[in-house]
Amino acid sequence: MNPRPWYMPCSLRAKLLLWLVSLHLIAAGVTGWASYMSYGRMVHTFMDDQMQLLANSYAANDSTPALLPLADQSVFKWGSFIVQIWSPDGRLLASSWPKLAVPLQAEPGLRNVRTGAGSDEDWRVYTAEAGPRANQPRVQIAQSGSFMRHEVAHRALFAALPIALLLPVSLAVLWLVVWLSSYSLHAVAREVAAQDERSLSELSLTRVPDEIAPLVSSFNSLLARLRDAFAAQRRFVQDAAHELRTPVAAIGLQLENLRAHVPPGDAAERFAQLEAGVTRAQHLIEQLLRLSRQESAAPAASAEPVDVAALLRESLGQLMVVADRRHIDVGFDGTVTPVVSAPAAELRSVFDNLIDNALRHAPEGGVVDVRLHEVQGQPVVDVVDNGPGIPPEFMTRVFDRFFRVPGTSAGGSGLGLAIARTAALRHGLRIALSNRSEQEEGGTGLIARVYLPA
Repeated sequence: MNPRPWYMPCSLRAKLLLWLVSLHLIAAGVTGWASYMSYGRMVHTFMDDQMQLLANSYAANDSTPALLPLADQSVFKWGSFIVQIWSPDGRLLASSWPKLAVPLQAEPGLRNVRTGAGSDEDWRVYTAEAGPRANQPRVQIAQSGSFMRHEVAHRALFAALPIALLLPVSLAVLWLVVWLSSYSLHAVAREVAAQDERSLSELSLTRVPDEIAPLVSSFNSLLARLRDAFAAQRRFVQDAAHELRTPVAAIGLQLENLRAHVPPGDAAERFAQLEAGVTRAQHLIEQLLRLSRQESAAPAASAEPVDVAALLRESLGQLMVVADRRHIDVGFDGTVTPVVSAPAAELRSVFDNLIDNALRHAPEGGVVDVRLHEVQGQPVVDVVDNGPGIPPEFMTRVFDRFFRVPGTSAGGSGLGLAIARTAALRHGLRIALSNRSEQEEGGTGLIARVYLPA
C-alpha cells in the first residue's frame, strides 16, 4: 500500500489540524492586510484634512506671508507640509521648500502628482480654490508620498506585532484543542447543533467519517430550523410593508396640512427635507409591496385584453403629480393601438415603474416622452427622458434589486426596474435599455423600450 501524501492524511485529527492551521495562517495574513488598508485610509484622510485646513488658513491672507524654509529631512522623514504661494497668473511667489518641482494645478482639490521615476518623487497635493478677489494669491500644499507609505507601513506593522507574537502560541493551543476534540466528537456535535449558523443547504452524510456523522446530523437539524426562520423573516417583511403603509400615509397628510403654517426661512427648508424623506419612505413601502406581491405564492390574476394606449394614458395621468412638482414636460405619442392579453395591474406595474424612473432622473424642467409605435412590425413602448443616462458599465446591473448607479442624485429605492422586468417577463414582454447618445436622435438621456407581444 502506497503511503498517502502529507497533505492528504488519513487521520481525522490530522485533517482537522491541517485545515485549521492553514485557515489560521490565512486569517493572520488577511488581518495584516486589513490593518494596512485600514491604517492607510485613516492616515490619508487625516493628512488630507490637515492639508486643507493649512491651505485655507494661508488663503485667508491678502498678502504673501513669510514662509519658514524646510530641510530635506523634515520633508521626507517627518512629512512636513510644503507651502507654495502662487500669483493668479501662475508665478511662484514663495515656497517653504524651493526644490519642489510641482507646478500650480489647474483645478482645485486633492490629487497625486509624480515629478520623476524615483520613490521620493511622488507627492500628495492640495490646491486651494481661487479667492474672490482678482489679485488674491493661490495656495498649494504638498506632502511627500514616500513618507505617507512609510508611515502607513510602520503603523500597520506595529498593529500586527501582537498577532505575530501570539501566532505560535495560538497554533500550539489549536493543536491541543484539535487533539482533545478528536476524543469528544459527540460533545462537539451537540455544541454545533446549539449554534445559530446561517446556512440554507444540508450537509451530505456521504463519505462522512463515522466519528462526525452525529455532528453532521445535528447540524442538518439546525439548518432545517434556519430555513423556517428565513421563511418567517420574509413574511415579516411583507407584513411590515403593509402595516407601515397606513401610518406613513397619515404622516404625509399631516405634513400636507402643516405646510401652510411653517414660517419661511430655515424652518421651511427643514420642513421640505422632512417632506422629501417621508416621500422616499412612501415610495420604498410601495415598491416593497409590489415586490412582495410578485414573490407571493398566491395565484396570479387572470389575463384580460388590455388597450395599451389607454393604459399608458392612465399611468401618465396618475404620475402627473410628480411631473408637475418638478416642472417636467410630459408628452405622449401613440401611432398604434395594440391590445395585450395580461392582467392590467401587472402591465401598469411595468409602465408605472418605467415612467416613474424617467421622471426621477430627468432634470428639473426636463422632458419625458412616451411613444407607442412599431419597430419592424412589432409594437413597442418607448419611455424617453433627457437625464444623464446610464454608464455602459452599469447597463447590465440596473435591473438588480436595490442597485442604484453610483453618483446619481435622483431619489429611489433601486427596486423599480427590477419590479418592471419581473412583471414584463412573466407576461411575454421584454425591456431593453439604451442611451439616447447611442441612437440616431442623439442628446442625453435614457430610452426604456418595452417590446409588446406581436
